[in-house]
Order: sequence, then C-alpha cells, then structure tokens
Amino acid sequence: MAFNKSHFLKLGSSLSLAKMSTDSCGVYDLIVIGGGIVGCATAREMKCRHPELKIAIVEKENALAKHQTGHNSGVIHAGIYYKPGSIKAKLCVEGLKLSYDYLCEKNICHKKIGKLIVAQNCDQVRLLHELYERGLQNNCPEIKLVEKDCLSTYEPNCKGEKAIWSPWTGIVDWGLVCKHFAEDFQKMGGDIFLNFEAIGFAETIESKGNCDLTPICVYSKQNKYLNAKYVLTCAGLHSDRLAVMTGCGLSPRIVPFRGEYLLLKDDKRCLVSTNIYPVPDPRFPFLGVHFTPRVNGDIWLGPNAVLALAREGYSWRDVNIQDCLEMAKFPGLYKLCFKYIAPGLNEAVKSIFYQLSVKECAKFIPSLTPKDVKRGPSGVRAQAVDNDGNLVDDFVFDTGSGALGQRVLHCRNAPSPGATSSMAIAKYISDKLKTDFKF
Repeated sequence: MAFNKSHFLKLGSSLSLAKMSTDSCGVYDLIVIGGGIVGCATAREMKCRHPELKIAIVEKENALAKHQTGHNSGVIHAGIYYKPGSIKAKLCVEGLKLSYDYLCEKNICHKKIGKLIVAQNCDQVRLLHELYERGLQNNCPEIKLVEKDCLSTYEPNCKGEKAIWSPWTGIVDWGLVCKHFAEDFQKMGGDIFLNFEAIGFAETIESKGNCDLTPICVYSKQNKYLNAKYVLTCAGLHSDRLAVMTGCGLSPRIVPFRGEYLLLKDDKRCLVSTNIYPVPDPRFPFLGVHFTPRVNGDIWLGPNAVLALAREGYSWRDVNIQDCLEMAKFPGLYKLCFKYIAPGLNEAVKSIFYQLSVKECAKFIPSLTPKDVKRGPSGVRAQAVDNDGNLVDDFVFDTGSGALGQRVLHCRNAPSPGATSSMAIAKYISDKLKTDFKF
C-alpha cells in the first residue's frame, strides 16, 4: 500500500509528517471517518484514554473542518432550547463547560458575550417563560429574565417586551478549535489522512500476523485503502450514505438545508454587541433570523433555511444531480415539504429578497435598514429526516449488520449544538465504543 506524503496532515512547523504505524498486523485499532469537529474531538478523546491504540482520522477534503464545522455561526450555546432529558440537552450543557475550559487552556480567541432571546408581543412572552423553565430544567448556567425597561442594560439598541439573558453564551471559530483537537491527536501519535474519501468497506481475505479480528478494509475514491479492527463514522452531510454501506437502514436520511447570512457593514457594527435571538415559533422547525457577532468583529444576520440542491450546495448555483435524485426518491422529504410548505416558500423568497430578513431583524434593532447590510457567507446543515417527514432533533447512533457492520459505529446525526457539544459527544461516543467494541 503506497501513500504520498501529501495525503498526511501537517498541523504546525513543530510537528513532523505522520508516519503510518506498523505492527505484526499492520492494522489500525480504530479509524475515524470524518475530519469535522465531532470526528476530531472523538479521535482525540480516544487517544487520551488509550494512548497505546493505533488510531487514524480520514478526511475526504484537502483540509479539516471544510463543511459544517467551518461554516457555522460560531456560537457557543448554553443549552436553553433542547428538550429536557434529551441527549442533546445533557451534552450541550456539559460541552459548554468543557469547551470554555479547553479554550482557556489553549488560549484560543473567544468571547463570552452572552445572548438575549427577545419576545416582541404577549404571545411570545408566554413562550419565553416556557423556554426559561426549559432552560432551568436543563441546568443552563445563570440564565435570567429581563424586563422591558432593563433591556438596554444588556444591548442599548435592542427593543422588545421581555427577554432571557444567557451570560454563558459565547462566540469562537469552531474550525480553529477543530484543528487544535487534531493537533492534540497528532502529537499523541495519531495519524491523519487527507484527500481520502471513504467509499466502501470489506473484510480482508488475508492478513499477515496473528490478529484477533479479520481487518476491515476502508476503501477510498482515490484508490487507497486502510485496514482497521473497528471504524467510527462522523461524516456529517454524508453520514447516511456510509451507514447504508454497512447494512443500516435508510432512515434517517440527510436532507441538506442551506443557511444564508447577511453582514452588517463595517460602519454599522456598533449597532450590536451581543447575540440577539427571536423566541422560536413552535410551529416552525428552525430558530429564525438573529444577530451573531463574530470573533473577527463581523456581525452576521440570519440565517434563513432553504433546501439545498447539493449536499455541499453553498449557493443556488451548486447543483448535484445525484443528490437531487436521492432527495426526489425519498418520501420523507415530500411529507416534510407538505408540513412546512408556507414557511418553506417564505424562506426561499427571503433568499432572493434579503430585505425581508432585514425587516425581521429590525424588530429588534429598529434603526436597522437594508442599506446597512450586504450578502454574507452561507453554510449547509445536515438535517436528518425520518420516513414520516419528521426532523430528527436528537443525536442518532447506529451500527450495521453482519460480522463487518457490527464493528462500524455511525454517528448519523449530530445537529446544532454539535460544535458546542463536541467534547461531551466525544466522551459519550468513547463510552459507547468501550461498551460495544470493548476498548
């Protein structure tokens, strides 16, 4: 098996190129497929727990964190929104604290700027109180209710009837955090292969040495392969495809939704200093447009949520025929669209006429006008959808069938707040690997 040195990741001048470890089997104990933040955090956690294990990360792109990890809002979430008792709620609050500890330890630039969730009318005030109670049940740190006449204390330009203040909400560049996880992993002896797009699995017919298990061969689109005793997939936008390869069911499927942001112009950045969110409408699946400061000083407005025509479709021009055909054959998508046809069309219209998104934002910052903004970046959310058209809101893990499939664990759904929760997810998955694979 030949590998060009360019397929290895070099994260810093102090690190030498990773060399593939060899033993009597020539086999990795664990291969993690996916170089996003969940994959890198879990590989790092496994290496911390088991420094003797041979572990590798494989990533199809030429760099880490190229998709969801590198295209999200950069918010460090406090865990207010999520259903009490869910894995999502538990791991978000745990991950929040782990993240801040790690950011401080590594001196990674971040800001604990807080967040206001603002109600604009009586109906929203009622929902706000329900949301506050949910946050208390989730043990969200130090949240409190803010009356109308005190709003300006937290955000001078913000208007509303009442709000929740979450002081622990912050901002960071999650792509940078992911690369720090990878650097830790590599320093401990882990290997990282870039330009390695996994397209299949097979049990090897022969292997040298005395191995307890017949190795799983992980094939790549680039005609390369690696062998492993066990495999973990954290493939984000392509997670369902890898799961099906090992005998898992088709559901839940990944449906890509693009979120498009607007940017406040430089001379208008002074309008906002903290995260400002609307009260989520329980009739709709997404949060709605909001204000998000960035660590580089930018202020993002958005996102909207439109069906993408490619799993990596960051604009209307990005169309992938295979992705579109898969969506066209998926009955859950039709049921989802039927449920949300009106808000879905509204989101598409806002994509074309961004002034409508500005109008929504102006409810919170009345002085805001369309002239104050310009079009900004976009991201694609890997939304898991079941066959009945329901959005799968919690984390989903799955194993395949047969002798091979039972040695492959799939992280099929790690939605927002996946980045905030990444270190807690890594511990959760590592515990599961210990139980399922006896690590």
